[in-house]
Amino acid sequence: MNDLCLDLLGPQLATLEVDRLRSPLLDLICQGAYQEGEFILTSGQPSTYYINGKLVTLHPQGALMVGRLLLEQLAPEVAGVAGLTLGADPMVTAVSLVGLYADRLLFPLIIRKEAKGHGTKAYIEGVTLPPDSIITVLEDVVTTGQSALKAVERLQAAGYRVNQILALVDRQQGGAELYAEKGLAFKSLFTIGDIQTHWANRQPQ
Repeated sequence: MNDLCLDLLGPQLATLEVDRLRSPLLDLICQGAYQEGEFILTSGQPSTYYINGKLVTLHPQGALMVGRLLLEQLAPEVAGVAGLTLGADPMVTAVSLVGLYADRLLFPLIIRKEAKGHGTKAYIEGVTLPPDSIITVLEDVVTTGQSALKAVERLQAAGYRVNQILALVDRQQGGAELYAEKGLAFKSLFTIGDIQTHWANRQPQ
């Protein structure tokens, strides 16, 4: 993932207008995170493509762009961002750090899949916020929607209010419908259609 037009932008990614970040972020996704072939997803479903969101969110420039784009989607009353480990871990950190530079204090929370087996035996890692604090849940790639829903349930059990779920990519395989059934607002930066169109346009003719 080194043949980046992003190299030409460099530090400008921190100050470039947010609307102009979508295209270079799509470039980054299509330079390795998106692959076509035969895959089995975490959900157990077969797929002819795979998106490794961590190749984007753990990329320095990718984290910066994702953080800035997601920050724009957060309501003013949001106190923190959270998500199920491992996919959401770099995302909540990126949004929190970008928020600090934009004069927004957003606490990152990481939701364990299983309770910690020692110490406090907690499901949620991070600063404990006041009851009823409003939290936005983040996810890298949404398929069935179960991962982010588990994070929502853990947060609600801890006394927080979840206002929405934000994702990097929606594979459009049931996640949005699940969230709608649960009364949860949902947005993604990109759909699978956005990525596949961009990827196809990048292929040699």
